[in-house]
Amino acid sequence: MIVRTRKQPRRTTLSSSYDLLIRGGTLIDGTGAPPRPADVAVRAGRVAHVGDPGGARASEVIDATGLVITPGLIDLHSHADFTVLAAPTAEACLYQGVTTLVTGNCGLSPFPGPAGSPWPDLARFAARVDAGRPAVNLAPLVGHGALRAAVLGQERRAPTPGELGRMRGLLATAAEQGAFGLSTGLIYAPGSFAAADEIEALAAEAAGRGLLYATHMRDEGDHLIEAVEEALAAARASGVRLQISHLKAMGPANHGKVARALALIDAAAAQGLDVACDVYPYTASSTMLTSRLPGWAMDGGDDALLARLADPATRERVLAGLRPAVGRTFLPEGVIIADLPPGPYAGRVGDSIADIARDGGVEPAEAVLAVLAAHRARVLIVNHAMAERDVEAVLRHPSGAVASDGWVLRAPGDGHPHPRGFGTFARVLGPYARDRGVVSPAEAVRKMTSLPAARLALADRGTVAPGQVADLAVFDPGRTTDRATYDDPWRYAAGARLVLVAGEPVLRDGAPTGVRPGRTLRGPSARRGPEG
Repeated sequence: MIVRTRKQPRRTTLSSSYDLLIRGGTLIDGTGAPPRPADVAVRAGRVAHVGDPGGARASEVIDATGLVITPGLIDLHSHADFTVLAAPTAEACLYQGVTTLVTGNCGLSPFPGPAGSPWPDLARFAARVDAGRPAVNLAPLVGHGALRAAVLGQERRAPTPGELGRMRGLLATAAEQGAFGLSTGLIYAPGSFAAADEIEALAAEAAGRGLLYATHMRDEGDHLIEAVEEALAAARASGVRLQISHLKAMGPANHGKVARALALIDAAAAQGLDVACDVYPYTASSTMLTSRLPGWAMDGGDDALLARLADPATRERVLAGLRPAVGRTFLPEGVIIADLPPGPYAGRVGDSIADIARDGGVEPAEAVLAVLAAHRARVLIVNHAMAERDVEAVLRHPSGAVASDGWVLRAPGDGHPHPRGFGTFARVLGPYARDRGVVSPAEAVRKMTSLPAARLALADRGTVAPGQVADLAVFDPGRTTDRATYDDPWRYAAGARLVLVAGEPVLRDGAPTGVRPGRTLRGPSARRGPEG
């Protein structure tokens, strides 16, 4: 960043025309424009003035000398819809300056649920979130996996025309209730059971309602390029705006393929397709261990998988399907147990599949099945299989937004999670931008603010300008960094001094205030009035 002094914001009180004035800071406004000195004034939850205050007064004045002012950061890829009700204070976000989380990614959303679900639709889920008064905003997507499960359950088959019509209807309802987009997780059951025509039909429904289509593609390893081509084909066929989630190449044999994937994105954009991507600044992913299995093994869901693993002949078929990936896209030394329910391997959290295999005297593929069978198939992993040069390539790309793919919102907790939930944004602002110059500070901020806001068609957030919602962050540029590591993940980021959500301070002097003004935002097809 620009200024490296370590002053904390100082507050004084004046009688005034503004509610709050942040004075003396360096503004990085989110547009990609160079940093500049500017004061920022807030009135009634919105930015009222940017520039020289011209003698105006405010009820509260914050001295930001030596600090950097940015828009509140927008996490374009989060799974916090599954954790925000238990952790509405969202400290992991506040310590990074994050004010809005895009949820429902990878085809996974709590709604629409099957009969008897507490969340049959977005409206009821949003009402519950808002009643819990989160500290940050949520911008929900609806997951294709949830749509499919609500209509077909966990069956591995194509929908009938009537079933596809019901899925489109549920998507339309979610759009009307405020969803910002549709997501797919084409490596996760039941989304992995969908063929291209099903995805294209739902993408067309999304396109007609102005929604974004975000996809965790069908393959991020040996068939990465084919997966990119499938995603682009769906966008061409439907006219939908396409977001390729956490673009990466898994396994040493595939490192470097990201360059070709980005070239395909550029070529499609040159032809008029609205397509972009996002990335987190780590060379490890995190997902469910079942995602490593051959797709047919998940037909019917977890219970059906466990029945297959209990049958020796079928178990051998699963092993045969898993073995070819071992050492290629599945690296046993790099697959670390992050969390699992109680059972015989509960003490192995933090250990690798290779460790477990050696200790048990079995091959790695067999160790995978043993852990899954012993823990009801609910095993979360951290997977080290990516190359730093690929991460940097996506981060440098003009369309590459920064996103966490996280869900852990506060520390401490159980298990051994990926550090990205605690460090993604601070890691880009500090080590990647300030220290190594992978991108400039202004470009780093753009990738966390106006770029994701534009992907969501969220017009009144993502920049610092008069009339915008006063979601703002103030950082100490010399101290901003991530502190969570793979070995010690439960550590908040450093450097955020002040964070506002709709003009309300949710973090002040580097500590959460306990104020929780966040809410569920409304997407482009919502019938609930204007955004604000």
